[in-house]
Amino acid sequence: MDEFERYFKAAMKSDNVLLDKITHYIIKRKGKQMRPMFVFLSSKICGDINPATYTAASLIELLHTATLVHDDVVDTANLRRGFFSVNALWKNKIAVLVGDYLLSRGLLLSVDNNQFELLRIVSQAVKEMSEGELLQQEKSRLLNITEDVYYSIIRQKTASLIAACCKSGAHAGGGDSVQQEKMYRFGLNIGLAFQIKDDLLDYGFGEEIGKPVGIDIQERKMTLPLIYTLQHCNASDRKNLVNIVKRHNTDKARVNELVQKVLEVGGIDYARDKMNQFRDEALDILNTFPESDTRSSLHELVQYTINRKK
Repeated sequence: MDEFERYFKAAMKSDNVLLDKITHYIIKRKGKQMRPMFVFLSSKICGDINPATYTAASLIELLHTATLVHDDVVDTANLRRGFFSVNALWKNKIAVLVGDYLLSRGLLLSVDNNQFELLRIVSQAVKEMSEGELLQQEKSRLLNITEDVYYSIIRQKTASLIAACCKSGAHAGGGDSVQQEKMYRFGLNIGLAFQIKDDLLDYGFGEEIGKPVGIDIQERKMTLPLIYTLQHCNASDRKNLVNIVKRHNTDKARVNELVQKVLEVGGIDYARDKMNQFRDEALDILNTFPESDTRSSLHELVQYTINRKK
Protein backbone atom coordinates (compact mmCIF):
# COMPACT_ATOMS: atom_id res chain seq x y z
CA MET A 1 0.00 0.00 0.00
CA ASP A 2 2.94 2.37 0.61
CA GLU A 3 4.21 1.66 -2.89
CA PHE A 4 0.70 2.13 -4.27
CA GLU A 5 0.41 5.53 -2.59
CA ARG A 6 3.54 6.71 -4.39
CA TYR A 7 2.22 5.32 -7.68
CA PHE A 8 -1.16 6.96 -7.15
CA LYS A 9 0.35 10.35 -6.31
CA ALA A 10 2.39 10.23 -9.51
CA ALA A 11 -0.76 9.36 -11.48
CA MET A 12 -2.54 12.47 -10.15
CA LYS A 13 0.39 14.85 -10.64
CA SER A 14 -0.21 17.97 -12.71
CA ASP A 15 1.88 20.96 -13.79
CA ASN A 16 -1.11 23.19 -13.11
CA VAL A 17 -0.50 24.78 -9.68
CA LEU A 18 -4.17 24.98 -8.65
CA LEU A 19 -4.92 21.46 -9.84
CA ASP A 20 -1.86 20.08 -8.06
CA LYS A 21 -2.93 21.83 -4.86
CA ILE A 22 -6.42 20.33 -5.05
CA THR A 23 -5.25 16.79 -5.85
CA HIS A 24 -2.77 17.02 -2.96
CA TYR A 25 -5.69 18.01 -0.70
CA ILE A 26 -7.67 15.00 -1.92
CA ILE A 27 -4.78 12.56 -1.35
CA LYS A 28 -4.15 13.83 2.20
CA ARG A 29 -7.78 13.11 3.07
CA LYS A 30 -8.08 9.67 1.54
CA GLY A 31 -10.47 7.16 3.04
CA LYS A 32 -10.00 3.57 4.19
CA GLN A 33 -8.62 2.53 0.78
CA MET A 34 -10.54 -0.72 0.85
CA ARG A 35 -10.90 -0.76 -2.94
CA PRO A 36 -7.15 -0.81 -3.68
CA MET A 37 -6.77 -3.53 -1.04
CA PHE A 38 -9.36 -5.65 -2.84
CA VAL A 39 -7.41 -5.13 -6.09
CA PHE A 40 -4.08 -6.21 -4.58
CA LEU A 41 -5.45 -9.23 -2.72
CA SER A 42 -7.48 -10.36 -5.75
CA SER A 43 -4.33 -10.10 -7.87
CA LYS A 44 -2.33 -12.11 -5.35
CA ILE A 45 -4.91 -14.88 -4.93
CA CYS A 46 -4.99 -15.40 -8.73
CA GLY A 47 -1.27 -15.16 -9.34
CA ASP A 48 0.99 -12.36 -8.18
CA ILE A 49 1.24 -8.61 -7.71
CA ASN A 50 2.93 -6.90 -10.66
CA PRO A 51 2.98 -3.51 -12.46
CA ALA A 52 -0.45 -4.22 -13.96
CA THR A 53 -1.84 -4.56 -10.42
CA TYR A 54 -0.64 -1.06 -9.54
CA THR A 55 -2.19 0.26 -12.73
CA ALA A 56 -5.50 -1.46 -11.90
CA ALA A 57 -5.55 -0.13 -8.33
CA SER A 58 -4.68 3.39 -9.46
CA LEU A 59 -7.28 3.31 -12.22
CA ILE A 60 -9.96 2.21 -9.75
CA GLU A 61 -8.99 4.87 -7.22
CA LEU A 62 -8.80 7.66 -9.82
CA LEU A 63 -12.24 6.88 -11.21
CA HIS A 64 -13.71 6.33 -7.74
CA THR A 65 -12.30 9.66 -6.53
CA ALA A 66 -13.67 11.41 -9.62
CA THR A 67 -17.17 10.07 -8.93
CA LEU A 68 -16.96 11.23 -5.29
CA VAL A 69 -15.96 14.75 -6.35
CA HIS A 70 -18.84 14.85 -8.83
CA ASP A 71 -21.27 13.34 -6.29
CA ASP A 72 -20.52 16.13 -3.82
CA VAL A 73 -21.44 18.67 -6.48
CA VAL A 74 -24.67 16.83 -7.34
CA ASP A 75 -25.59 16.44 -3.65
CA THR A 76 -24.44 19.99 -2.75
CA ALA A 77 -22.41 18.35 0.03
CA ASN A 78 -19.94 20.54 1.89
CA LEU A 79 -18.23 17.74 3.79
CA ARG A 80 -16.47 14.54 2.72
CA ARG A 81 -15.10 12.21 5.45
CA GLY A 82 -15.28 15.02 7.98
CA PHE A 83 -13.35 17.51 5.84
CA PHE A 84 -14.53 20.23 3.48
CA SER A 85 -15.38 18.86 0.04
CA VAL A 86 -13.64 20.16 -3.08
CA ASN A 87 -16.76 22.08 -4.14
CA ALA A 88 -17.05 23.69 -0.70
CA LEU A 89 -13.50 25.07 -0.93
CA TRP A 90 -13.17 25.78 -4.65
CA LYS A 91 -16.81 25.96 -5.85
CA ASN A 92 -18.75 23.72 -8.22
CA LYS A 93 -17.16 24.69 -11.54
CA ILE A 94 -13.65 23.83 -10.37
CA ALA A 95 -14.87 20.66 -8.64
CA VAL A 96 -16.49 19.39 -11.86
CA LEU A 97 -13.30 20.12 -13.81
CA VAL A 98 -11.17 18.34 -11.19
CA GLY A 99 -13.45 15.30 -11.46
CA ASP A 100 -13.08 15.39 -15.24
CA TYR A 101 -9.30 15.61 -14.87
CA LEU A 102 -9.22 12.55 -12.61
CA LEU A 103 -11.36 10.60 -15.09
CA SER A 104 -9.02 11.52 -17.93
CA ARG A 105 -5.95 10.56 -15.88
CA GLY A 106 -7.48 7.14 -15.31
CA LEU A 107 -8.16 6.70 -19.02
CA LEU A 108 -4.64 7.76 -19.96
CA LEU A 109 -3.07 5.56 -17.29
CA SER A 110 -4.75 2.51 -18.84
CA VAL A 111 -3.96 3.45 -22.44
CA ASP A 112 -0.33 4.39 -21.72
CA ASN A 113 0.19 0.99 -20.10
CA ASN A 114 -1.74 -0.92 -22.79
CA GLN A 115 -4.20 -2.16 -20.19
CA PHE A 116 -7.32 -2.04 -22.35
CA GLU A 117 -9.09 -4.93 -20.61
CA LEU A 118 -8.67 -3.18 -17.25
CA LEU A 119 -10.15 -0.05 -18.79
CA ARG A 120 -13.11 -2.05 -20.10
CA ILE A 121 -13.78 -3.65 -16.70
CA VAL A 122 -13.66 -0.36 -14.81
CA SER A 123 -15.54 1.68 -17.45
CA GLN A 124 -18.38 -0.83 -17.25
CA ALA A 125 -18.53 -0.23 -13.50
CA VAL A 126 -18.63 3.57 -13.92
CA LYS A 127 -21.46 3.17 -16.46
CA GLU A 128 -23.42 1.05 -13.99
CA MET A 129 -22.77 3.49 -11.14
CA SER A 130 -24.25 6.33 -13.21
CA GLU A 131 -27.28 4.21 -14.15
CA GLY A 132 -27.79 3.21 -10.52
CA GLU A 133 -27.71 6.82 -9.34
CA LEU A 134 -30.23 7.84 -11.99
CA LEU A 135 -32.50 4.92 -11.08
CA GLN A 136 -32.39 5.98 -7.45
CA GLN A 137 -33.20 9.59 -8.36
CA GLU A 138 -36.13 8.40 -10.49
CA LYS A 139 -37.60 6.16 -7.79
CA SER A 140 -36.87 8.25 -4.68
CA ARG A 141 -39.28 11.00 -5.73
CA LEU A 142 -42.20 8.60 -5.30
CA LEU A 143 -40.85 6.74 -2.22
CA ASN A 144 -42.16 3.48 -3.65
CA ILE A 145 -38.95 1.50 -4.06
CA THR A 146 -39.45 -2.26 -3.75
CA GLU A 147 -36.79 -4.55 -2.33
CA ASP A 148 -35.94 -5.82 -5.82
CA VAL A 149 -35.45 -2.27 -7.14
CA TYR A 150 -33.34 -1.46 -4.07
CA TYR A 151 -31.00 -4.36 -4.85
CA SER A 152 -30.75 -3.20 -8.47
CA ILE A 153 -29.77 0.28 -7.29
CA ILE A 154 -27.10 -0.80 -4.82
CA ARG A 155 -25.77 -3.46 -7.19
CA GLN A 156 -25.10 -0.72 -9.74
CA LYS A 157 -24.21 2.17 -7.42
CA THR A 158 -21.91 0.41 -4.96
CA ALA A 159 -21.36 -3.27 -5.66
CA SER A 160 -20.35 -2.86 -9.32
CA LEU A 161 -17.18 -0.94 -8.39
CA ILE A 162 -16.07 -3.42 -5.71
CA ALA A 163 -16.76 -6.23 -8.20
CA ALA A 164 -14.59 -4.35 -10.72
CA CYS A 165 -11.83 -4.08 -8.10
CA CYS A 166 -11.78 -7.82 -7.64
CA LYS A 167 -12.10 -8.72 -11.32
CA SER A 168 -9.46 -6.21 -12.45
CA GLY A 169 -7.11 -7.46 -9.72
CA ALA A 170 -7.67 -11.05 -10.82
CA HIS A 171 -7.01 -10.07 -14.44
CA ALA A 172 -3.85 -8.14 -13.54
CA GLY A 173 -2.58 -11.06 -11.48
CA GLY A 174 -2.92 -13.46 -14.40
CA GLY A 175 -6.14 -15.18 -13.40
CA ASP A 176 -8.02 -17.10 -16.08
CA SER A 177 -11.60 -16.27 -17.12
CA VAL A 178 -13.09 -18.63 -14.50
CA GLN A 179 -11.08 -17.04 -11.69
CA GLN A 180 -11.94 -13.55 -12.90
CA GLU A 181 -15.64 -14.39 -12.92
CA LYS A 182 -15.40 -15.88 -9.43
CA MET A 183 -13.72 -12.75 -8.10
CA TYR A 184 -16.31 -10.58 -9.83
CA ARG A 185 -19.14 -12.44 -8.08
CA PHE A 186 -17.19 -12.35 -4.81
CA GLY A 187 -16.85 -8.55 -5.11
CA LEU A 188 -20.50 -8.12 -6.07
CA ASN A 189 -21.66 -9.87 -2.91
CA ILE A 190 -19.22 -7.89 -0.77
CA GLY A 191 -20.46 -4.67 -2.35
CA LEU A 192 -24.07 -5.53 -1.53
CA ALA A 193 -23.14 -6.35 2.07
CA PHE A 194 -21.08 -3.13 2.26
CA GLN A 195 -24.02 -0.96 1.22
CA ILE A 196 -26.46 -2.64 3.60
CA LYS A 197 -23.93 -2.01 6.38
CA ASP A 198 -24.03 1.69 5.43
CA ASP A 199 -27.83 1.53 5.68
CA LEU A 200 -27.55 0.11 9.19
CA LEU A 201 -24.99 2.69 10.28
CA ASP A 202 -27.43 5.44 9.34
CA TYR A 203 -29.77 4.02 11.98
CA GLY A 204 -27.00 3.90 14.57
CA PHE A 205 -26.40 0.17 14.15
CA GLY A 206 -22.76 -0.51 14.99
CA GLU A 207 -22.56 2.19 17.63
CA GLU A 208 -25.83 2.70 19.47
CA ILE A 209 -29.01 1.45 17.85
CA GLY A 210 -31.73 4.06 18.01
CA LYS A 211 -29.36 7.06 17.89
CA PRO A 212 -29.38 7.57 14.14
CA VAL A 213 -27.19 9.69 11.95
CA GLY A 214 -30.28 10.08 9.79
CA ILE A 215 -28.53 11.35 6.65
CA ASP A 216 -30.31 8.86 4.39
CA ILE A 217 -33.66 9.89 5.86
CA GLN A 218 -32.88 13.59 5.36
CA GLU A 219 -32.01 12.86 1.73
CA ARG A 220 -35.21 10.79 1.34
CA LYS A 221 -33.23 7.68 0.43
CA MET A 222 -35.18 4.44 0.69
CA THR A 223 -32.80 1.98 2.35
CA LEU A 224 -33.44 -1.66 3.22
CA PRO A 225 -34.54 -1.26 6.89
CA LEU A 226 -37.20 1.27 5.90
CA ILE A 227 -38.31 -0.61 2.77
CA TYR A 228 -38.88 -3.75 4.85
CA THR A 229 -40.75 -1.77 7.50
CA LEU A 230 -43.07 -0.10 4.98
CA GLN A 231 -43.88 -3.52 3.51
CA HIS A 232 -44.69 -5.06 6.90
CA CYS A 233 -46.55 -2.38 8.84
CA ASN A 234 -50.23 -1.40 8.74
CA ALA A 235 -51.61 1.28 6.39
CA SER A 236 -51.79 3.95 9.09
CA ASP A 237 -48.17 3.48 10.17
CA ARG A 238 -47.05 3.37 6.54
CA LYS A 239 -48.75 6.69 5.83
CA ASN A 240 -47.14 8.25 8.91
CA LEU A 241 -43.64 6.99 8.04
CA VAL A 242 -43.87 8.24 4.45
CA ASN A 243 -45.05 11.61 5.79
CA ILE A 244 -41.99 11.79 8.09
CA VAL A 245 -39.61 11.05 5.22
CA LYS A 246 -41.31 13.56 2.91
CA ARG A 247 -42.03 16.47 5.27
CA HIS A 248 -40.32 16.00 8.62
CA ASN A 249 -36.96 14.44 7.71
CA THR A 250 -34.97 17.10 9.61
CA ASP A 251 -37.09 16.92 12.76
CA LYS A 252 -35.05 14.82 15.21
CA ALA A 253 -38.10 13.79 17.24
CA ARG A 254 -39.99 12.62 14.17
CA VAL A 255 -36.91 10.84 12.76
CA ASN A 256 -36.48 9.03 16.09
CA GLU A 257 -40.15 8.04 15.87
CA LEU A 258 -39.43 6.49 12.48
CA VAL A 259 -36.36 4.68 13.80
CA GLN A 260 -38.33 3.19 16.68
CA LYS A 261 -40.96 1.88 14.27
CA VAL A 262 -38.23 0.35 12.06
CA LEU A 263 -36.81 -1.39 15.14
CA GLU A 264 -40.25 -2.53 16.29
CA VAL A 265 -41.23 -4.03 12.92
CA GLY A 266 -37.86 -5.76 12.50
CA GLY A 267 -36.31 -3.73 9.69
CA ILE A 268 -32.89 -3.61 11.37
CA ASP A 269 -32.77 -7.35 12.02
CA TYR A 270 -33.95 -8.12 8.49
CA ALA A 271 -31.28 -5.90 6.91
CA ARG A 272 -28.59 -7.41 9.13
CA ASP A 273 -29.65 -10.92 8.10
CA LYS A 274 -29.50 -9.96 4.42
CA MET A 275 -26.06 -8.39 4.90
CA ASN A 276 -24.79 -11.60 6.51
CA GLN A 277 -26.33 -13.65 3.70
CA PHE A 278 -24.37 -11.71 1.07
CA ARG A 279 -21.23 -12.02 3.21
CA ASP A 280 -21.68 -15.80 3.43
CA GLU A 281 -22.18 -16.08 -0.34
CA ALA A 282 -18.95 -14.13 -0.86
CA LEU A 283 -17.04 -16.35 1.56
CA ASP A 284 -18.37 -19.49 -0.13
CA ILE A 285 -16.86 -18.24 -3.41
CA LEU A 286 -13.61 -17.26 -1.68
CA ASN A 287 -13.30 -20.72 -0.13
CA THR A 288 -13.15 -22.32 -3.59
CA PHE A 289 -9.59 -20.92 -3.81
CA PRO A 290 -6.73 -22.84 -2.17
CA GLU A 291 -5.99 -21.96 1.43
CA SER A 292 -3.31 -19.25 1.71
CA ASP A 293 -2.33 -16.12 3.62
CA THR A 294 -3.97 -14.08 0.86
CA ARG A 295 -7.26 -15.93 1.22
CA SER A 296 -7.10 -15.35 4.99
CA SER A 297 -6.46 -11.64 4.42
CA LEU A 298 -9.44 -11.40 2.07
CA HIS A 299 -11.53 -13.20 4.67
CA GLU A 300 -10.51 -10.60 7.27
CA LEU A 301 -11.25 -7.75 4.86
CA VAL A 302 -14.73 -9.17 4.31
CA GLN A 303 -15.30 -9.30 8.08
CA TYR A 304 -14.09 -5.72 8.40
CA THR A 305 -16.59 -4.67 5.72
CA ILE A 306 -19.55 -5.69 7.87
CA ASN A 307 -18.08 -5.05 11.32
CA ARG A 308 -16.81 -1.49 10.74
CA LYS A 309 -18.18 1.31 12.90
CA LYS A 310 -18.23 3.97 10.18
